[in-house]
Amino acid sequence: MRKRLLILAGVLLATGCLAGCQQKDPEPGEVAGYDEGEEYLSIWVHSIEDTEEGQAYRESVESFNEAYDGQYFADIEFVPRNDSGGGYSDKVNASVMAGGLPDVLTVDGPNISAYAANGIIQPLAELTEEERNEYLPSIIEQGTVDDELYALGVMESSVGLYYNKDILEGAGIEVPEADDPWTWSEFMDILEELKPLMDEKDGYPLDMTFPVGETSIYYFAPFVWSGGGELISEDGLTADGYFNSEQTLEAMQYFRSIVENGYMSEAPIDHLFESGRAAFKFDGAWEVNTVYTSYPDIDLGVAPYVVNDNWDGGTYTPTGSWAFAASSETENIEGATEFVKWMSGVESGIRIWEMAKSFPSTYGAFENIDVFQTDENYNALYKQLSTYGHPRPKTPVYPQVSTSFQEVLESVALGGKDASSELDKAVERINAKLERYTRE
Repeated sequence: MRKRLLILAGVLLATGCLAGCQQKDPEPGEVAGYDEGEEYLSIWVHSIEDTEEGQAYRESVESFNEAYDGQYFADIEFVPRNDSGGGYSDKVNASVMAGGLPDVLTVDGPNISAYAANGIIQPLAELTEEERNEYLPSIIEQGTVDDELYALGVMESSVGLYYNKDILEGAGIEVPEADDPWTWSEFMDILEELKPLMDEKDGYPLDMTFPVGETSIYYFAPFVWSGGGELISEDGLTADGYFNSEQTLEAMQYFRSIVENGYMSEAPIDHLFESGRAAFKFDGAWEVNTVYTSYPDIDLGVAPYVVNDNWDGGTYTPTGSWAFAASSETENIEGATEFVKWMSGVESGIRIWEMAKSFPSTYGAFENIDVFQTDENYNALYKQLSTYGHPRPKTPVYPQVSTSFQEVLESVALGGKDASSELDKAVERINAKLERYTRE
């Protein structure tokens, strides 16, 4: 049977992974640094070794080996993704069938539930309350499935509502505090107020697009969450009544109104905000560095993410990035957990910021990086993450939920199709994927 699975994995993935999918189990001395009496821990990461991110992982592994010399030895393998997102995931999938998963592997945050449901990863050993409290709440929430902690991220991410200070000040518009964000109605009024001014600049009040892929749900699911909605049930197994809820419907219709009123361009315009022809822009945290380094004439600010008029003060802003988890094949869950904690901890978080400019995941890392204390824009993004961060839907069929969200958003906001019927059709597609998990 095992031989048949090996053949099947090779046919399905058409990769050269079969020979490489056997888990390394070296003897002491066969790997440089691995000595007698140490427990061997293998790890796969999704990046290229000679990138800043890859080097940060390499240095974190080396520092782990120094700290645990004589007890554990960690051995890192780089399995980069290709342009289509495969490569790394192909090897993981083949190893699930053929055997040979490492002790620890990286998992993209939204996929943690799917990896748990499909037996690729297992719960970590118990963390103390003090250890859990080192991490931002969004990291613990992202890594928890069915009340068990499966993964810890070394990095976190968010999206900002950026604004051009000169444009808003010229229009007499004041930006609210983080705990009193603009409501949809208020923001729509502001966009209307800014439209004549931005028409004179051959621009738009808002630089916003509905891109294909993961970006859509990452940027715009908050419009559902701020109204009290969710895209999937708490157990991740029910879409009807959630994905097609009144809150989701309202969000889709709101986006359509923005397009219909001409507050944004239906076709993407390169560098619209950065050229001073848009007052606002939704974009990832990397936009701060982009503006600082390439568009220094733009006086940049970060406004609170806008909220549904019925927002109750709950979490709603974007989060999520790569995390570390113990594979289902590791026989040393205590050692694997120690390794996961190290790779996601304060020292590693500071390193991932300094080398790759990815936001860390722990309070301690943020507090020890000066820019998050001294720069108002980075500080605003950190406070947004730590106070209002909301992970993306946790479900074994997350890819279908993400794809469906993007498709509905495009068809309704840009295509003008009926939001209710588009959401119902999306639920049917999601249910088709959920069937294998809900079948009695």
